[in-house]
Amino acid sequence: MRIDKFAWFTRYYKTRSIATDACKKGQVKLNGVKVKASKDVFVGDKLSIYKNQIQYELQILVLPKSRLGAKLVDDHRKDLTPKEAFENQEFLKYSKDYYRNKGTGRPTKKDRRDIDDYVNTDREEDNSE
Repeated sequence: MRIDKFAWFTRYYKTRSIATDACKKGQVKLNGVKVKASKDVFVGDKLSIYKNQIQYELQILVLPKSRLGAKLVDDHRKDLTPKEAFENQEFLKYSKDYYRNKGTGRPTKKDRRDIDDYVNTDREEDNSE
């Protein structure tokens, strides 16, 4: 089975063309080596997939015959991804939340709505007098 097809079957990528592009970019490795999308995978091979700033490590247990449901993916691969990779993702999420201090930079959609509400209430008070 092709490596891009396996990555798509096991739901690491939403479409097969996205899986193919990831192989071209070098985000998919087979046994530690960057490979083309057409490279065949076999039972026992180790895959490394870099996606969303996480390096997923997995071992192929069974080659599926068709695309799998999300609950069946674990029957076909063994996840070897270290827990630290997911913890780093959690820290990255928190750092993005505090990237922009409130009141600095361009106003957000909520800020603009609050400004519009404030300006409109001032105009309504002027018209009522």
